[in-house]
Amino acid sequence: MSDRKTLLLTGASRGIGHATVRRFSDAGWRVITTSREEVPDECKRDPNWTAHVPADLGDAVEVVRFVKEVGEIIGDGALDALVNNAGLSPKTPFHERLGCLNGALADWHAVFQLNFFTPLTLARGLAAPLARGKGSIVNVTSIAGHAVHPFAGSAYSTSKAALSALTREMAVEFAGLGVRVNAVAPGEIETAMLSPDTEVLIPRIPLHRLGTPEDVASAIFYLCSGDSRYVTGTEIFVTGGQHLY
Repeated sequence: MSDRKTLLLTGASRGIGHATVRRFSDAGWRVITTSREEVPDECKRDPNWTAHVPADLGDAVEVVRFVKEVGEIIGDGALDALVNNAGLSPKTPFHERLGCLNGALADWHAVFQLNFFTPLTLARGLAAPLARGKGSIVNVTSIAGHAVHPFAGSAYSTSKAALSALTREMAVEFAGLGVRVNAVAPGEIETAMLSPDTEVLIPRIPLHRLGTPEDVASAIFYLCSGDSRYVTGTEIFVTGGQHLY
């Protein structure tokens, strides 16, 4: 086995996931990705790309299969970083926030499956290779998990709040394996998930701009690097200061 480190990233096909793949690849890491789609052409051209496992991580049965397949790819090797980036945020066609009264309960179950239960299942299922690598888990939460957000729906917001709490609990339990667990909470980031009305929030962002996927990728990379070797149970807000209001 090479001395190069290995990353497993969910939700790799666009936005924050794609920028994170690029950040780790530029640093020479092996990269294992997953998304609903087949591997993008740019990944095939990346010499550090190791494998892409198409999977619907919103399906609990698929998640179990996915863990088994990734385990076979890693074998007796180590997993140095698991980044739980895949997420679901239902939208309405009429620009109304999906709240507790008007959101379908089936949507709540789907959101919590992908945003909360899948990160837990992946961490549990890959605990052994993470322990071998004394690795790092990073959960991608959200500013919406800490205050009512004008665009993010209640199901999404509460699932991210739950993921923040899960990060805390995992940090304590996984520390016994030598594995660190942290989170990054993005604010208004220029991705496909962003509401078209988000620009009205810029006056409430102290840095007076939207964030970029690269801003989030850099924070994720820090939490997986040796520079953060004594950091666990922490949530970094990548919000331009918006969370201070």
